[in-house]
Amino acid sequence: MSRPALAERSSFKVWRSFTTRWADNDAYGHVNNTVYYQWFDSAVNAWLVERGLLDIAAGDPIALVVETRCTYHQPLAFPADVEVGLVVDDLGRSSVRYRLGVFGAGETQAAAEGEFVHVAVDRAARRPVPWPAEWRAALQGLVIPAQAGISGERAGR
Repeated sequence: MSRPALAERSSFKVWRSFTTRWADNDAYGHVNNTVYYQWFDSAVNAWLVERGLLDIAAGDPIALVVETRCTYHQPLAFPADVEVGLVVDDLGRSSVRYRLGVFGAGETQAAAEGEFVHVAVDRAARRPVPWPAEWRAALQGLVIPAQAGISGERAGR
């Protein structure tokens, strides 16, 4: 079974920096797998909040996570600076699939790669709703068309 090529920095549009903490390391001496998901969640939601899209306390719609995955290529450990790249691979009517890459600071290839799927839902009813125009426009700005996944053709809808 051949290994897929590792993602490179050019595969991502926006970046968020993190610093590993002593508590992030597990008994095996590397950053525990759960920490990568925390970085994914923080990178995506900070981007949404900074653009005025996600109002955690009172906004409508809200974005709920319905799917995640992560593939680990090489370990990271404390102490280290980490950079998480973000891009949109698929933008549907009420869902978005983000692709994320975790890089050691200054590294050219990802130490880990993941996906994170949000669905827009009505805050009260918790039922899917279409992305509002301002959300759609901002999310569309994270699409790299030539690198979009199999369903990337949906990004223009």
